[in-house]
Amino acid sequence: MNNQFKLKATLVLAALFCLPAAQAALTSKDDLKASKTRIAADYKTEKAACSAMSGNAKDVCVEEAKAHEKVALAEAELAHTGSTSDSNKVIVAKAESAYAVAKEKCDDKSGNDKDVCVKEAKAIETKALADVKLSKKIDTAVKDDVQSKRDADYKVSVEKCDALSGDAKTSCVASAKATFGKG
Repeated sequence: MNNQFKLKATLVLAALFCLPAAQAALTSKDDLKASKTRIAADYKTEKAACSAMSGNAKDVCVEEAKAHEKVALAEAELAHTGSTSDSNKVIVAKAESAYAVAKEKCDDKSGNDKDVCVKEAKAIETKALADVKLSKKIDTAVKDDVQSKRDADYKVSVEKCDALSGDAKTSCVASAKATFGKG
């Protein structure tokens, strides 16, 4: 069972990070609205199909329907904006949804098997969420680093202009400001 769980965990993590690297075109507001309407209808249909079930199977079915809806909404928003923030939201939605479904499935077990099942599911979610946090920190650090480098290059350019005088110096400083986006 342990190897089977590791395989499932690996597949879940792989699915979490399989997002489109680049999108050809973003969807319009009308497309986003239509997607949300379709997602809501799909959710109602999936949830209605769970009515025929009973016990934990019904609970798992409902949790899977919620998970599909949550992930689909996040993916629709990403398709609309294409932003890194929304990309992270898709990963978070997938991680949280996978955990909720896995935790519900653990209810079929008892004792230590159930405890281990819940802990393993939580560990997968925690790792995925930690990856998102790390990605955000790296993104922020890169942006800060790029800005620091640009500022340093701007200062060097302005310092080189100090060797000049008059209109040449004014032109040099204006050129440096334009090059490095300084107003």
